[in-house]
Order: sequence, then structure tokens, then C-alpha cells
Amino acid sequence: MNTFFLSNTPLFRGISEDEIAELLHCLAPRERKFQKDEVIFRAGSPVNEIGLIKFGSVNIVVNLYWGNRIIFGHLGKGEVFAENYAAIPGKELVCDVVACESTQVIFLNMRNMLTMCQRGCAFHNRLIQNMLRISAQKNLNMSSRMMHTASRSLRERLLSYFSEQALEHGSPHFTIPFNRQQLAEYLGVNRSAMSNELSKMQEDGFLTYHRNEFTLKETIHYE
Repeated sequence: MNTFFLSNTPLFRGISEDEIAELLHCLAPRERKFQKDEVIFRAGSPVNEIGLIKFGSVNIVVNLYWGNRIIFGHLGKGEVFAENYAAIPGKELVCDVVACESTQVIFLNMRNMLTMCQRGCAFHNRLIQNMLRISAQKNLNMSSRMMHTASRSLRERLLSYFSEQALEHGSPHFTIPFNRQQLAEYLGVNRSAMSNELSKMQEDGFLTYHRNEFTLKETIHYE
């Protein structure tokens, strides 16, 4: 197991490689590779492990009864998923976790993670603190998505999402993790309507774009 990689992830932040090696004896790690569009965890199934992305990326997807779907989040290298469900024994997933590309995942036993070892070692305390911090950040991310989708206006949804991306990247030029279909599913809108609106926004001077790269203009004029 690559302890150097793990030491640079949010989950193991502040824990040395030697301490991580010791922790891994408790966490029962296993690794698995997934192909693009392969389902890692399926809705309706309980889980007792969390997934830590070694490379690649995943989408958190809810498939609706009528066939369409909503993307609730995107996670990349070093991030974890399914922690909230794994923390509640028997709790069934309400979403799929789907590989966006060739992806390798390290699975870790959640029960062992949340159970302090007999020595009560400080680095196990740090692991639990890191997990709580990750969970809190996920809740904030979900609040951001709710903010993006609160408006009925397609343009306002796009502007809200792009503004957040510019802030996160510290630049008006950024690359988003979604293709057109995925962005439409994330914002809960029709893909064709969204593509038309993006073209209009470019014509109106709000932004320029090529594929999933966007540049926001500093000066725009609302009519």
C-alpha cells in the first residue's frame, strides 16, 4: 500500500507514513480498478466500507424512476465517498457511485475506522477528526448545489455554478469536471436548452468556452 500517497490525502492529513502503516492493519484495505461508467456502489445496497480514490474520478448519481438522472457530486483523486452510509450499519444507498474514467479505489473498513484501538493512539484520533472534517465539507458542497439549482432561470443556475468555480480556482479561467450532459444533470436542466443558453451567454459577453474550459468576462451588462 502506498503510504506516501495516503499521507497526502485529506483523510490521512497530519498522520505520518509509519503511523498510516500501523493504521492499515486495522482498516483492512483492499484495492480494485473500475472502467469508465462502471458502477462502484449501487443504490439499494448497504455498505460497510468507504472508498478512497487512488486515481481517476467518480460521480454520485441518482437514477429517477422515469429514466433520467441527477448528478449530485463529482469526486477526484484523494477524495472519499460513501462515508455517511458506511457509518450507519445496514443503511442502504440512495444513489449510485459511478466511475467517470479508469479509476482505482482503496476500500477501508468504516467500523474499524470509527472504533478507537485499545491504546487510544493520537493518530487514530486524528483520522476520526479528518473524517468529520470531510463530512462537514461534503455538507457544504451539497448546500452549494442547492444554491445553484434554487433559481428557476437556467442562466442564473449557470452563473451561480460558474461563479463558484471561479472562486474555487482563484481565476476567471477554469476547467469543470463535467461534460455537457453531466453538467445538465448536475444543475437539473435539459441539455439542449443549456447548450443554447451557453451560446447566448457567450454572445452576450458573459463568458467564452471551449468544451469544458470556461473564461468569465470581468464586465457584463444585464438588460
